[in-house]
Amino acid sequence: MFYNVITMTTITSLANPKIKELVQLKKASHRRQSQLFTIDGLREILAAQKAGVNLIELYYCPTLIKKWPKDQTFGLNDKKIVEVSETVFQKICYKEKSDGFLAVAEYKSLTLDQIKVSAQPLIVVLESVEKPGNLGAILRTAHAAQVDAIIINENQTDIYNPNIIRASEGCLFSQQVVIASTEETISWLQANKIKSLAAATKAIKSYTTIDLKKAIAIILGSESEGLSNNWLKKADGLIKIPMKSDIDSLNVSVSAAIIIFETLRQRDLL
Repeated sequence: MFYNVITMTTITSLANPKIKELVQLKKASHRRQSQLFTIDGLREILAAQKAGVNLIELYYCPTLIKKWPKDQTFGLNDKKIVEVSETVFQKICYKEKSDGFLAVAEYKSLTLDQIKVSAQPLIVVLESVEKPGNLGAILRTAHAAQVDAIIINENQTDIYNPNIIRASEGCLFSQQVVIASTEETISWLQANKIKSLAAATKAIKSYTTIDLKKAIAIILGSESEGLSNNWLKKADGLIKIPMKSDIDSLNVSVSAAIIIFETLRQRDLL
């Protein structure tokens, strides 16, 4: 056995109601309606558990698991840990090469007023970012750099999209992520005396020439359209990443990483 609780039954049927419900959770509309989502992979599940995400159930497939974490029951009782066949697990998991662990968890929402900031905050604001992979990569970078919070304006994707969880390697769970309107975000930044710097191709000043030591928010736009006029007009300043060719911009996750780590360099945090 993989852990110290004996599983009485194994789900082998794809027609099982629990399995049908798990398959439905692959759809964003069903996740939002139920306020539940799945976490595919042991590393991501442990990251969620460490961050205080409420796990509801765990499904596992013995033939796919290499090793069960010692004395780990994920905070669940026996009835909430369910063994499934490999055929069933392949139906409910998202990864092509899953490690045999899949958890169901509750949505965890945060508001602007609940954000906890450091004495020298660094905030990242993302407007209309569409691709889950890009958002996940930014979350991973934000975790590595200890960014205070990620604020998402004009949200285009469910933050519990499996691709975001996978691309962030579970870092989604350790970050303060808030969905808010542009106007709400601007008001919150002003109230907290955080200077907003919008990345824009038409900006004159390079990101390396701006003082990034004080409380700042880096504002980044969508992959296809960039930032809205609302942000371009209301940001405290515009910055750009200079290009040495005819390409006018970089992938949004790359841009975020470049500016975030320049901020750390200026603050002598590298």
